Amino acid sequence: MEGSVDSVQELWANGRDPPSRYIVKGEIGPINISSLPPSSPIPVIDLSRLFQPDGADELAKLRSALESWGLFIAVGHGISSDLLDEVLNMSREFFQQPLEEKQKYKSMSDEKNMVMEGYGNDGVESDDMALDWSDRLQLVVQPEDQRTLSLWPSTPSSFRYTLHEFGTKSANVRDMVLRAMAKSLDLKEDTFVNKFDEKASIYARFNYYPPCTRPDLVLGCGAHSDGSVLTILLLEKDVRGLQVYKDGNWVDVFTTLPSSLLVNLGDGMEIMSNGIFTSAVHRVFTNSAKGRLSVVEFCGLDLEKELEPADGLIDEKRPRIFKTVKTKDYLDRLYENYGESKKALYSFKVEA
Repeated sequence: MEGSVDSVQELWANGRDPPSRYIVKGEIGPINISSLPPSSPIPVIDLSRLFQPDGADELAKLRSALESWGLFIAVGHGISSDLLDEVLNMSREFFQQPLEEKQKYKSMSDEKNMVMEGYGNDGVESDDMALDWSDRLQLVVQPEDQRTLSLWPSTPSSFRYTLHEFGTKSANVRDMVLRAMAKSLDLKEDTFVNKFDEKASIYARFNYYPPCTRPDLVLGCGAHSDGSVLTILLLEKDVRGLQVYKDGNWVDVFTTLPSSLLVNLGDGMEIMSNGIFTSAVHRVFTNSAKGRLSVVEFCGLDLEKELEPADGLIDEKRPRIFKTVKTKDYLDRLYENYGESKKALYSFKVEA
């Protein structure tokens, strides 16, 4: 997917209505910002309780959330509020720079590692697909020896240090969640985390969704599930936009809890859990009043590692649902079908 389309932020700053390439084919559905619910139905999990002697109820809540929602709001994760605030502040400062400054970090394609790095936006594979109303900065964080530091902004001056720290802390959260998920399934705690070796990937994506004059026709990000094993998101508390598809409806996802994160399961974990856990299909809507930031860390396996259901989750009562597939091959299929919900995941199901 090429990152060669116009800067959406510049389109909005110049007072332009969305060009036809951004218009969604089909109905988005009514979204009235003023009538959104004051509280979110998304489950809240205190990660600090999951391994405590009295943590059985919290562990049961985690399993229920991942079976029914595929995501949860995480508190007690061990990342300081100061660091989270700094991550959002440096993201905001980056996107507030003039276009010529941001273009110093313009996108470059790394086909070998299947990552589009740098500043830009995502193209589409088909003319039938609408472009997303967003700009982004995407960077490899782990493995460290695969970082392209020439694409890591030098302004603000704290950017590189802060992103390194956030990546390190996010890896700790990833491992904590992976161990808890295994425990909730009565597996050995290291069943999932052992898949993540020194070549496991974390790449950061900084998203900016400018205001849009036609939120009834344009999405900030089209409906999809992530190709990661799990995804960690830092959301602004005062601007909504993320929605998850559940039981035939789009449900608003937000959190007002201080220092909270959103943890979202990707297709990789649906495969590894043999379909017990679900990856969340989600999208981002736009609004005409205010722009929105998010910072996302996608956590995945080494591209040469295989995705497959854990042995302990296959038996006569629950046969294997998914085939074994190399991570790289799965991502190839995902990108071919990007924007088509879980089509890539379903193509690796075992035939009945």
